[in-house]
Amino acid sequence: MIEVSHLTREYSGRPAVSDLSFTVEDGQVYGLLGPNGAGKSTIMNIITGYLAATSGTVTVDGHPLPEEADAAKACIGYLPETPPLYPEMTVREYLTFAAELKGVKRAERTAQVEKAARRTGLTDVMPRLIRNLSKGYRQRVGIAQALLGHPKVIILDEPTVGLDPAQVIEIRRLIRELGQGHTVILSSHILSEVQAVCSQVLILSHGRLVAEGTPQELSAQLSPHGVLHATALGSREAVAAAVRAVKGIQSVDIEEESGGEVTFTARSGSGEDLRAAVSQALAAAGCAVLNLTAETRSLEDVFLELTESEQADNAGQTEGEEE
Repeated sequence: MIEVSHLTREYSGRPAVSDLSFTVEDGQVYGLLGPNGAGKSTIMNIITGYLAATSGTVTVDGHPLPEEADAAKACIGYLPETPPLYPEMTVREYLTFAAELKGVKRAERTAQVEKAARRTGLTDVMPRLIRNLSKGYRQRVGIAQALLGHPKVIILDEPTVGLDPAQVIEIRRLIRELGQGHTVILSSHILSEVQAVCSQVLILSHGRLVAEGTPQELSAQLSPHGVLHATALGSREAVAAAVRAVKGIQSVDIEEESGGEVTFTARSGSGEDLRAAVSQALAAAGCAVLNLTAETRSLEDVFLELTESEQADNAGQTEGEEE
């Protein structure tokens, strides 16, 4: 659906996005995750045709930018971080106006406006002035205008910024629903948001792509050592011997032995889930398993490790240049 290849955008000679390449497939919800200043909004403005790249290529549904900008824009519904609303208009007036700007045929405008309002939960507030709506409802109006024209791709820039917790939950629910019929790209610096709604994640730092994959794949990718915590019945020697015999286990540390119960931590070198193998080995040795869990890493752990590593690399390069 969207192909980005070796994309670079510079401001006054300083790169905001540097040699970025990725592909967005149909029917997925993609999250652009990164701290403030990572280049998320710049990427979205380039994909939507509002900003030219310094170098590299962007193709939307087969239409290259900027050569076929109009055709590419027709494939995209865009909600910038600050929705482009007219507070003196009613919701119905604004959506009708937006449909006209998008080139929706007059005979189809009313039906499209009603459908967009229904999908975003705006039907009951259509006669109200936008300035009298809560921020959550104004955000819904912005999403509704992005749906007009039946775009294949919906792009949302920080869609929940400034919303209260109840409004955040509602907007996230709406994004998940949109993902059932559209390809969705959203940018966020909020880890929980990306983890809650995205099937694919692109992690950015200083304008560079430092990792991509599902939230689960990213956690596994940066977990080179699998860690198990367990408690079993038996002697220290029997438990340790049974676990060490499992293929892939590198070390076993006994943490506590009390009342015939042995608590230990086992580590593997591959990151493979060895819970079943360890449980079977302990059972075969006559050591009943009382508790067995695998240590997991959250997307937050992955995000911090990747972005901190990138910052350290950039600092090292800067020092080298100064020398």
